[in-house]
Amino acid sequence: MKRKLPLCFLGLLAIGSASAQGLHYVVNEPEESLPLKWVAGTTVTYDDNVYPGFGPEQSSMSINPYVGLSFVSMTPQTTWDVYARLGLIYYLDAPVGMDDMNSQSRAGINLTHRFSERLRFSSRNYLSYEMEPDYASGYASSRAVGEYIYWQTDNSIGFRWTQRFGTYTGLRLTGLQYTSTDYNNRLTWELYNQCRYQLTPQTVLTFDTRFSETAGDTLSSDYSDQYYLIGAEHRFSANTVGIVRAGMQLHSVSDGSKDSTSPYVEFALNSRINEQFSVSAHARFGIEGYDSVQSLPGGTLVEYDDRQTLRLGVSGEYAISPKFSIFGGVDYMPSTYAAGRYLQGPILPNIPDMDEDTINAYLGLSMKFNQMLTGSLSYNFTTSSSDISSRDYNRNRISLGLSAEF
Repeated sequence: MKRKLPLCFLGLLAIGSASAQGLHYVVNEPEESLPLKWVAGTTVTYDDNVYPGFGPEQSSMSINPYVGLSFVSMTPQTTWDVYARLGLIYYLDAPVGMDDMNSQSRAGINLTHRFSERLRFSSRNYLSYEMEPDYASGYASSRAVGEYIYWQTDNSIGFRWTQRFGTYTGLRLTGLQYTSTDYNNRLTWELYNQCRYQLTPQTVLTFDTRFSETAGDTLSSDYSDQYYLIGAEHRFSANTVGIVRAGMQLHSVSDGSKDSTSPYVEFALNSRINEQFSVSAHARFGIEGYDSVQSLPGGTLVEYDDRQTLRLGVSGEYAISPKFSIFGGVDYMPSTYAAGRYLQGPILPNIPDMDEDTINAYLGLSMKFNQMLTGSLSYNFTTSSSDISSRDYNRNRISLGLSAEF
């Protein structure tokens, strides 16, 4: 049985500064319970540049087995949405200095509890332990040297003060830890409050204030961010939702010489255009504190206090027939590294600003053999044009996979 949400909580649609499920993710509460579903499979991948930016190009084959589960449980008061996927990447011929086996695992638990028609609690939790960067996640900017652990827990209270006005107030904790370097490890806590006004049955106007503190590791500095954003969430149809917020970001680095101010914009769109075609898109622009420590030619380590990044992405899937589907997407991420400070190594008379453009595109075909078995074939191309020599590369991957659902 499907349940309709109260009009005042059309605003369960939400997107955070780094949403746990990714920049394109629009929180839209499930409408019905779904039974436990298991999936198991493997993918064989040819990679022509396994260790891009770290020595000569080297190709390798990899085997990527995985197993996953998902289920949704709904009662009139409580909704649980649980998913997990445990996987591995095993390189048959890994380059020197690189582990031949790495994790590729993710899990999430989302909970919504309705105390009453006016008060509800929401908890969204995510954990990944993987190697390949997911560019739609909101923090990856280049090929990771090794595995990393990323986690986030976002807990909030929503309250409807009047028939049209409500608020969401919460605390978000985020951690990022690399196994190969400490420079980009981060731990962030963020307090936020969102005021929501129901303009029409389809449109909610929003005003966000956010304050966060981030602790860097080893040579990385601590920093804080403040956001002041106005926006709107609109349901164009039963299957199409768009969100946009824009405003100002104040970025302050503990060891920096001055604070930075930047425009800040975030956008997300999820749409099922018809039974065959679905598409999602995202955009975000602002100052990011990830990946701020860089090694320049000669071994000089520099920290950039002002790293402005634009993240654009679109993905879609089209069902040609009940058995055949095509899918694809592209991510574009230009970044500017400015306000560099010397950390250690040979002293440079001038620290140059840096530019970097990364494009990641993929295209694939899936075929459903029967109710349980599905095969897939995909091609992925990544190119990075960067003033940082170790991050300038091209990479091609071809994958063939088979999975079973039960």
